[in-house]
Amino acid sequence: MFNRLKDGSIFHVFWYFYSMFCTLLYFTYMGMMIVSFTPTFPVAAILQSSFYTMFNLFSGFIIPQPKIPKWWLWFYYLMPTSWTLNGMLTSQYGDVEKEITVFGEKKTFAAFVKDYFGFHHDRLQWVLLHFDFISSPTFQ
Repeated sequence: MFNRLKDGSIFHVFWYFYSMFCTLLYFTYMGMMIVSFTPTFPVAAILQSSFYTMFNLFSGFIIPQPKIPKWWLWFYYLMPTSWTLNGMLTSQYGDVEKEITVFGEKKTFAAFVKDYFGFHHDRLQWVLLHFDFISSPTFQ
């Protein structure tokens, strides 16, 4: 990431710190929300572990978005961690045109991110809107 500062692009650094800040923000807000809804702290801890499992399972890291069954795709778009992963990978690698060999074929890194994960660099503004207007107000 900091190697890109030599290229003069502050865009990548901004997106990294913004994504990480929003991720920490909505995990904190979610924890506060669950603690306020439950009668005791141990119940909140048990409930929060199930939320973390769902966040990780449907983030698109374990199962990429194109491979998630269509009837579970709505849950993928609901998870804030999927938007974080989308923002991080798309902003950092979505414009890299270096050729790599993956799964036995040559393609650019941007094409791999688009084909395998389903992340499009031109949809990066939707990640920003989701962080600002959906994830944060939902958990506050």
